[in-house]
Amino acid sequence: MNIGLIGYRAAGKSTLGQLVSSRLGWRFLDIDRGIEQHSGQTIKALYEEEGDAVYRDVESQVVEAMCAEKECVIAFGAGSLMRSQNQDHARRNSLLFYLELPPDVLWERIRSDPGSEETRPNLSSGGLSEVEQMLAQRTPVYRECAHKVLDGTRSTEQLAEEVLSEHDSARSTDM
Repeated sequence: MNIGLIGYRAAGKSTLGQLVSSRLGWRFLDIDRGIEQHSGQTIKALYEEEGDAVYRDVESQVVEAMCAEKECVIAFGAGSLMRSQNQDHARRNSLLFYLELPPDVLWERIRSDPGSEETRPNLSSGGLSEVEQMLAQRTPVYRECAHKVLDGTRSTEQLAEEVLSEHDSARSTDM
């Protein structure tokens, strides 16, 4: 069984995933980094040069491969679970946690991340309203897929404790 972290861009999935994986002694896998390794390009370059369809196909291959691994903490890309086949792969072998944050907090994190413009597809000029629109589309999917919804405004330490506690509970009921 893996632990999967889902949510919008800048929600803190990678930061939390690295902490949880170190506590468990598990590997940390990041779908975005996997896409870059698989394609040999940054996410931004792949998306801009090849388009959404090719990007999503590569993403699906990476999701399938990473979800087949055992005892890993996986940080899913913001749009990774928009394809039903990816949802199936993720649910099959992962306890999924949705890091939920308000749109204004996410927008501020995106704006203040200096590497975001270089490595990720640009948001159109919609700013906060675009984040709100994307969340309106994606939140129902995130919530449907999640074993548990986490308040992403809490500290990384608090979130890690909650994930580990849920993981321990799930393991004890599986035994």
